[in-house]
Amino acid sequence: MPNKIVHAAERKAFEIALDQVIKTANKEDGYLKIIDVASKFLGDTWRPEAFENLKNNFKPGMKWPNFFDRVLRDVDPEVVKGLFLSFGFETGYIGYHETQKNVKKYGINIPWVILFDPTSACNLHCTGCWASEYSRTLNLSYEDMDKIVTEGKALGTHGYVLTGGEPLIRKKDIVSLAKKHKDCGFMIFTNGTLVDQQFCDDMRECKNIVLSMSVEGLDDATDARRGKGVFAKIMSTMDLLRKNKLPYGTSICYTSANYKAVTSDEFLDFLIDKGVLFSWYFHFMPVGNDATMDLVPTPEQREYMYHRIREVRGYQGGKEIFLMDFQNDGEWVSGCIAGGKAYCHINPRGDVEPCVFIHYSSANIHDKSLLECLQQPLFKAYHQQQPFNENLLQPCPFLENPNKLRAMVEETGAKSTDMLDPESVEHLTDKVEDYAKNWAPVAEKLWSSNHPDYKAHTSSHAE
Repeated sequence: MPNKIVHAAERKAFEIALDQVIKTANKEDGYLKIIDVASKFLGDTWRPEAFENLKNNFKPGMKWPNFFDRVLRDVDPEVVKGLFLSFGFETGYIGYHETQKNVKKYGINIPWVILFDPTSACNLHCTGCWASEYSRTLNLSYEDMDKIVTEGKALGTHGYVLTGGEPLIRKKDIVSLAKKHKDCGFMIFTNGTLVDQQFCDDMRECKNIVLSMSVEGLDDATDARRGKGVFAKIMSTMDLLRKNKLPYGTSICYTSANYKAVTSDEFLDFLIDKGVLFSWYFHFMPVGNDATMDLVPTPEQREYMYHRIREVRGYQGGKEIFLMDFQNDGEWVSGCIAGGKAYCHINPRGDVEPCVFIHYSSANIHDKSLLECLQQPLFKAYHQQQPFNENLLQPCPFLENPNKLRAMVEETGAKSTDMLDPESVEHLTDKVEDYAKNWAPVAEKLWSSNHPDYKAHTSSHAE
């Protein structure tokens, strides 16, 4: 744990700087001053040239100043301040440095973000949702969630993402948790149908909660996967959040059926007009005994996503929305971030899994401390082998390197954590063998084009 006096002093200094930044941000050179402040606090977390690059792209009239003007116009300044303190200072600065110290101390991965499922229950049943593979009657108690956060903070983890199931079935407990742990940021992945005025009031009070709502496209596409009338409910929720000057984003699973629709100009412009600030894009994963490869994007479709997301995200000519592609952004995070390297997942039964898509484990928070769970053999195997591929466009030990996941699970004795219909690692990885083989040459082409010193390897998924 950081020295409490030093931590309090640094937080106060950051808070004072934030106040000044928020007042002057959209004035001349305001954003450049923010970058200067950030460089002092982040220090060696980012390379010096990264700050210079930011400055070059935050000059008046460019995309990102316009984006942050929108943030400051549409979001309550006190909420902006609270989110920067919890996600920026506590998670990104204090938390990151503490977790890295503990990586060296314990010789294992220590995540700076933990995903956990307050409940497996959900008011919807969406095609392709990983949580649909779990029993729908499981819950982490408030005491369980508090244990995760308390023990996580002791290791330096200050960022928490709540998934499910539908997390907002547990709204009261989540609010209590956020109020108790003001030095943590809580992002909630939600279907968006359970947000009401009371919860908006709670979020404004907490100032450390932000929502990411799941959509599959416009009305027909979303309703086809999530149920009739769901899209309209999500739109009403966005209107309510905007009225309350709260920030929000979207979570989008892209498939062979919707990949162009969810990246179209029409769709993205619609999201921006609705006040959406960010979107997470997730590649469809064929997890579960009943899952097929029908919705998995083809290599050609995934290559389209690779180029399209970068086009939209571009400093020049891109759109004023922050996009993240969970599968194709391995280049920026040194490959796979699971197994505690940057994050891990705790399911509603308490099993500590390396990833939301990898349902194998040999450790449970009800039997062990969080640290002991992170020391389980499967996580050590992740730590020893990451990155799983020299080509960071083939980051995953499942989707692009199935032999790696198969070997790790078999060698460590990890068991399937699916209580209803356990899926063997052989069944899981056999499904994606052809996908991995077919994606490999596309990934090699893309990676080699941007990394001239890289020497391509054939059949790298099977090494």
